[in-house]
Amino acid sequence: MVKVFNLYKSYGGVSPVLADISFIINSGEFVFLTGQSGAGKTTLFKVLFGWERFNRGQILVGGLNISKLKSNNLYLLRRKIGFVFQDYKLLSRKTVFENVAFAQQIIGVDAKSVKTKTWNALKSVGLLKKKDSYPSQLSGGEQQRVSIARAVVNDPDLILADEPTGNLDSKVSKEILALFEQINLQGKTIIFATHSAEILREKKCRRLTLNRGKIISI
Repeated sequence: MVKVFNLYKSYGGVSPVLADISFIINSGEFVFLTGQSGAGKTTLFKVLFGWERFNRGQILVGGLNISKLKSNNLYLLRRKIGFVFQDYKLLSRKTVFENVAFAQQIIGVDAKSVKTKTWNALKSVGLLKKKDSYPSQLSGGEQQRVSIARAVVNDPDLILADEPTGNLDSKVSKEILALFEQINLQGKTIIFATHSAEILREKKCRRLTLNRGKIISI
């Protein structure tokens, strides 16, 4: 699903943010991306999603070679990926339903399908009763559930979760982790970035550990 070879990414400083990184994640895997703040986790996600270019190396996501994709073809990559953020990034003036629907509207999904898929996505995260609420009316855990629904609504192959429990308490964090486990059981590949020792204990699975831009365990 994801193949990374000899990846370098620098912002022009003395040391690269990502230095000679190589790894392979198979389709359907659940993998933790770990490391302290500043280790390079978010930068790696931005590169995988095509938000930022890299200096050298090769990245394949679902068979697409990112380095060979032109800007006007990045949508081919992003349709394969759902992104969940630590700070949710919901549209404050749109309802829960509208936030999830918008992710489909921008890629041209027809109105009937948008309604059905949004309904199903919200049902899967237990938020149908909140569909007419606005983000400011939700708890942090509920906002993250909306973010997850938005990430999965277009049926991506890969989910990138960037510290999705970082702003949540222990109980809610476990609930969010359980949602990702359910998504993984549906065949989706999950890369879940965290430095939470509790989360890492909760689910025993493969870890990619970054330290100062280098992978120290795979």
